[in-house]
Amino acid sequence: MKIAIRRIGNSRGVIIPAVILNQVGLEDQADVSVRDGTLVISPPKKNARTGWAEASKRVAAAGDDALLMPELPNADDADWQW
Repeated sequence: MKIAIRRIGNSRGVIIPAVILNQVGLEDQADVSVRDGTLVISPPKKNARTGWAEASKRVAAAGDDALLMPELPNADDADWQW
């Protein structure tokens, strides 16, 4: 598919059809780079921990947040005063 490069002020831009945006999962932002003379537009990388807070709340609400291992006291814990 060929698309036109248009003037946008002092810059230039392209209009990417919605069908293509949907196929690659682009919404409001994109990562842009150049690899071997080719312009590469890809979805932005997500934070590795995105959604963890909500997931942990769902686990707690379901009552599935018990410890996997019991607490293991250290031999010297009795000497500590809190």
